[in-house]
Parts: sequence; C-alpha cells; structure tokens
Amino acid sequence: MITTFGSAVVGVNAIAIQVEVDAQKNAIGYFLVGLPDNAVKEGQHRIETAVRNAGYDFKRYKYVVNMAPADIRKEGAAYDLTIAAGLLAVSEQMHATDLDRYVIMGELSLDGRIKPIKGALPMAIQARKEGYKGMLLPLENAREAAIVSELEVYGLEHLSELVDFFNGKQKPARIEINTREVFYESQNAYEVDFADVKGQENIKRALEVAAAGGHNVLLVGPPGAGKTMLSKRLPTILPPLTLHEALETTKIHSVAGKLPNREGLVSIRPFRSPHHTISDVALVGGGGHPQPGEISLAHNGVLFLDELPEFKRTVLEVMRQPLEERRVTISRARFTVDYPASFMLVASMNPCPCGFYNHPDKECTCGSQQVQRYLSRVSGPLLDRIDIHIEVVPVSFNELSNQRPAESSNDVRARVMRARERQLARFEGQSIYGNAQMPHNQLHQWCAVNSAGQILLKTAMERLGLSARAYDRILKVARTIADLGDSDHIQAEHLAEAIQYRSLDRSNWGA
Repeated sequence: MITTFGSAVVGVNAIAIQVEVDAQKNAIGYFLVGLPDNAVKEGQHRIETAVRNAGYDFKRYKYVVNMAPADIRKEGAAYDLTIAAGLLAVSEQMHATDLDRYVIMGELSLDGRIKPIKGALPMAIQARKEGYKGMLLPLENAREAAIVSELEVYGLEHLSELVDFFNGKQKPARIEINTREVFYESQNAYEVDFADVKGQENIKRALEVAAAGGHNVLLVGPPGAGKTMLSKRLPTILPPLTLHEALETTKIHSVAGKLPNREGLVSIRPFRSPHHTISDVALVGGGGHPQPGEISLAHNGVLFLDELPEFKRTVLEVMRQPLEERRVTISRARFTVDYPASFMLVASMNPCPCGFYNHPDKECTCGSQQVQRYLSRVSGPLLDRIDIHIEVVPVSFNELSNQRPAESSNDVRARVMRARERQLARFEGQSIYGNAQMPHNQLHQWCAVNSAGQILLKTAMERLGLSARAYDRILKVARTIADLGDSDHIQAEHLAEAIQYRSLDRSNWGA
C-alpha cells in the first residue's frame, strides 16, 4: 500500500488529506472511497488516460483508493495528481521514498498536462504547519504557494515531471520569492488617482473622512456627476495593506480562484463592483459547494454597489448582518464555514427614476410619489448602517476646463494615515482598526460632546428624524473628523460637518 498526501479547503483554511492506494494483482477493478464527489470519481478516467498518454502503463490491477478522513467531503478535480502519484507508485513505476514528505495537488488533462487549482495558498500554509518538506502543484499556482516561507515549492507542467522528480532523474527549479520585496514593490500599483477628478472638493472631503475612519458611504446624484469615478479612486487613499492583511486577502481570492495566473500576492486593496443582477448567494457566499461571495472578496477593501435601488431588496438585506459583524457564516447540516467580510461599503444611486431630481439645470419629470417609491427600494435599516450620505452635483464647465492640478491620492492618503495612527493608539489591544468599528459602550469615553454640541445634536435629531443608530454614526464620523484635524476633543464644527453627511437621511429626502 502507498500513501500520498493532498489538501482540502474548508472555508478559507485547509486540512490535510491522506490518499491510500492499495493494488491487488490477481483481480481487476477501481474502487474510490472516502466521501468523494462526482468530480473526484470521474477522475478515474482522466487519470487513466493521462497516465497512458504520458508514456506510462496503467496496469490492470484491482485498485482501492481511500481518501481520509472519510467524514470530510472531497470536492473538485485537484486530487487527480495526488491519486495518480499513488497509482504510479503502487504499480512500481515511480519511487515512493519521499512521497510522505510532500503535498501533491493538481488537475490532470488527458494528455498529462497539469491544470491550475483553487486554494493553493491555504494548502501551502497548512503543509508548513503540519511539517511537510514541500509541495508539488501546477506551475500557475507555484508563486502563490511560494509566499509561504520554509516550504519547498515546485511548479509542474506535466505528469512526467512528477515521476522524474521522485525517480531522481530531474527536478524542476524550486520556486522562491521574496514575499516582502514583492509586497512592497507593488503596494501602490494603482492605475487611477484622485488628481484625475476635476472639482467635487466636498465629495473628496467626504471620501477622505470615510477612508480615515472606515465609514460606509452613499453617493446620491444625477448621471454623469462623477459618482463611479470618485468611488473607484477610494482605495488609492486608504492606508496600504499590511503584510498580514495582504496574506488574508490573498487566501480568500485563492480559495475563490480569482487570483490572476502566476500572481503570488494581492498587494493592493480590492475593489469589487458586482452588477445589480447579482444573487444573494453570489454576494454573501455559500452555494452547494460553499464559496466566498463578493463581500468576502472585498475583504480589507471596497465593495461598490452602483445604482443601489436596482439591486434586489433581498440582496441588500442580507448585507445587514455582515456590515455589523464583518464576518459571514454559512451553515449547512454537516458543517459551518466562516468567511471574513471586513469591507467598506460605497454605494451610489440616482435621486429618482429619471435621475434629475434636484438637478441645478435639468428638470425632473418624476412626481413626488415616484421619487419616494424609488428611494424606498433602499430600506431604512440598511441606510442606518451607512455612515455618510452625500449629494453629488454635476461639475461646472469652469471646473472641468480648469488646468490647475488637483490634490493627488498620496497627499490625501498621508492625512488619512495620520488619522488612522491616532485610532490605532486609541484602540490598542482591541481588534478595532477604525472609528467605524467603535462599540457603543466606548462612545461616551471617546466621543464626549460639550453642551454646545449637545444642543446641535438634539436639533439635528428632531429635524431630520434620525434613529438611535444614526446618532451613534454621527458621533463616530465626528470623532474621525476631529482625528483628521489632530483634535483630542470633538468640537461643534466637527459635529456640524458630521451632521451634514446625514442630511440625505430618509425623513428628509424628497422634501
């Protein structure tokens, strides 16, 4: 009997899988046990054809292949190479001396070529954790796995390379990358910049406040006002990813199969912009074989929902809990999977069906009931979870034609990072990275307001009909504005600016 080792991804982590192969020479058959799915079962035909086309003999024995632990479902074609290694070793066509020292994963083509797989990074992390010497996997996934130090990683393109590796004939070059060097080289590889945006200084300020505190944003304005253009540039003013955040983000994209071929590390903050026809499961994750959704792919980055009212109401409502908990839990009868979902939500919408309500130049053709009906597609509880509501007005010709250079993303990011440093010192020892995550029980400690501020808040609450959650949001945004101004205390002007960012709240829209 021969044992080879693979790996299975559960959530964003991996567990070791043992593939035991036994051959009886006096019988014929192929039996695969250990809770494999259809893709793994169908692998018998892929493996047999690949072995023959690679120039080896698929001997007519009775093979019993056991995948342990047997209570974990084995999914996908990534076990082809693991099983093929065991079959070739048990039929004495490949040496089995070092098989127990390597994790082997890959999907086989009929001609013996090895195709890329999903989840190479968590598999490599688990392999190092369990003390394996190295990992053999498709060449396209090798840089991704090589992020993990102290693990020998070899990228293979053909089944024959695997046989040569263990037979001592020829070893492919070991894939090695300097993770920190690669990370810091591409940390600012953005193709867009705030300097590209003409005018819209008040919107840039609102996004700066949002970036400084990690606050969610809703941009309301007519078509062509620049909502999408501004939103796409938000990641450029967020603090750079730390190496830990980059690894965490890369794991999620690896599991989802969203890493570009031969890319090793996600080094800039993700920006995800799903279409409004997206389903509930595609947004939050799950499915028959659970996969991360868009909100998890936006982890440590930005989730942009363009034309917010056009999304199905059920899709928007399922975001309410992840926005609070910053985690998605997918529950099934046999298991429960957690996906991280700490993202900034940036949404945009027109103020009415025609898009020109409150436009300075164009007349709106919608009646007041149509406007209210359109706005009511976004529920009040979801709006309460969006800290900043800001109205975007079209840019004038004078601003568009102005040749004066605008402030760059690097300049804005410097102020954002100074504000974040104050917050990191404030919440030291807690798993909180910004004011937006401040728990309610700390508001009185960090968001104390003087008497003038209390009067201002009371007036705003009564006139705008704000909820208790909106009250908390205003205090958190005001705390962020004070941090940007290097102020230890929240002043009346900080509160006034924060209240201005709630002026589009439900009771005031369409008034």
